[in-house]
Amino acid sequence: MAKSNDWKKRDGVVYSTNSDFQFTYSQSDTPLTLPPQQQNLIVLLDKSMRAGKQVTLVKGFVGAPDDLEKLGKMLKSKCGVGGSTKDGEVLIQGDHRDKIVQFLIKEGYKAKRSG
Repeated sequence: MAKSNDWKKRDGVVYSTNSDFQFTYSQSDTPLTLPPQQQNLIVLLDKSMRAGKQVTLVKGFVGAPDDLEKLGKMLKSKCGVGGSTKDGEVLIQGDHRDKIVQFLIKEGYKAKRSG
């Protein structure tokens, strides 16, 4: 059961002398996830800052971090390799651009291969 007066979520208010003061909690800025048909994803190969190892990046995802994690998990299992999700990007170890583009198009995403 959550408290209605949670002091840890108050930003910037220490004390108010107004007897009718009601603190308004800031709303979380969780972005809405666009449907797959509206996602414009770019699949590219990257080697910079990775000690010469190749990784496949999927950029352009617009949505909640949980949905990005789900997409990353599907792509990692489809390719059979490791990877991660961070800052709106899915990183897949190795060069799997063609396989990922085909999978994304089959799932209904707009995907383009770059590079």
